[in-house]
Amino acid sequence: MRLILNILWLVLSGFWLFLGYLAAGVVLCILIITIPWGIASFRIGFYALWPFGRETVRKSTSGIGSLLGNVVWVVLAGWWLALGHIFTGLLLCVTIIGIPLGIANFKLVPVSLMPLGTEVRDIRRGGPFDQTLGR
Repeated sequence: MRLILNILWLVLSGFWLFLGYLAAGVVLCILIITIPWGIASFRIGFYALWPFGRETVRKSTSGIGSLLGNVVWVVLAGWWLALGHIFTGLLLCVTIIGIPLGIANFKLVPVSLMPLGTEVRDIRRGGPFDQTLGR
């Protein structure tokens, strides 16, 4: 099911969102001082390209530096990318097949606004006992 959702996502919105993150990352990497934000843009862009089967988690080691970096991010590129997710999510929710993809777009809005201090990881395919073992 993840593969089908990812392929639909890629065709309907993922590729275009990835291009937006790629453009933001390239512009931020051209300006030398904003390279950390460019790297974060590439990381979240690859997540936006193929999101199903992966999740974002807040790093426990992120602190005030990530918060201040996210404020700069919102000013430079975050709000444009968040608007892209909102607009694409609304368009996808028009059809019944697109509703799960639209909801996934809305779930990416907080990540597009605050990418620093988050990491993307794969969701493990485990049985019911994985939750009790504490992964």
